Amino acid sequence: MEELKMPRHVAIILDGNGRWAKAKGMPRNYGHAQGAKTVEVICEEAYRMGIRYLTVYAFSTENWNRPPKEVEALMKLLRDYMKTCLKTAEKNRMCVRVLGDKTGLDEDIRSRIRELEEATKNNDGLHFQIALNYGGRDEICRCMRRLGEKIEKGELEASGISEEDISRNLDTAGLPEPDLLIRTCGEQRISNFLLWQLAYTEFYFTPVAWPDFSKEELLKAVEAYNKRDRRYGLVKEE
Repeated sequence: MEELKMPRHVAIILDGNGRWAKAKGMPRNYGHAQGAKTVEVICEEAYRMGIRYLTVYAFSTENWNRPPKEVEALMKLLRDYMKTCLKTAEKNRMCVRVLGDKTGLDEDIRSRIRELEEATKNNDGLHFQIALNYGGRDEICRCMRRLGEKIEKGELEASGISEEDISRNLDTAGLPEPDLLIRTCGEQRISNFLLWQLAYTEFYFTPVAWPDFSKEELLKAVEAYNKRDRRYGLVKEE
């Protein structure tokens, strides 16, 4: 069997936590808690497989529209996860970065994010990005405001704005663009995730809900990725 070529950067839309829990007769929050555990497992497995960058869509700007009790539970889970993630990062030398509009989060969460990013910034293991209060359109709007400020200060000419200027002012500045996007639980849309960065990314959709996603499911996604012809966006002939 031919050795698999690993995508350098994998992005994942973590979908199906609530539906998974409902199918088991459990509250939605139980699904979110199990989903957080799956994130830890996949971080470790991805790095073992040779994936260098992993970005997960954890909480979107639209998620604030969910029932207040569910949002409150998600924020509590996020606070707990920040502590767990710090311990995991120390053990696995994981470099953690949070994408999204952090100003929309409570100060104690922002403080934990700063602590996590500072403590892990020099780690040489998996580069792990968590998208929190993130929306692709919101990210582009914030990028445009930054560029507008530079134009007002005379640091940049509007007529000279390049794709590189935009990339350098996005939340993902300095990161390679994703090679592979995975979305779980059967949905086939990108839901306002990494709109700029996914321009040439391969997509993989699976019916498996996120809490059930495993090393084997990740391997299936990578195998499908290996069957794509990256030069022309076609499926390779067998």
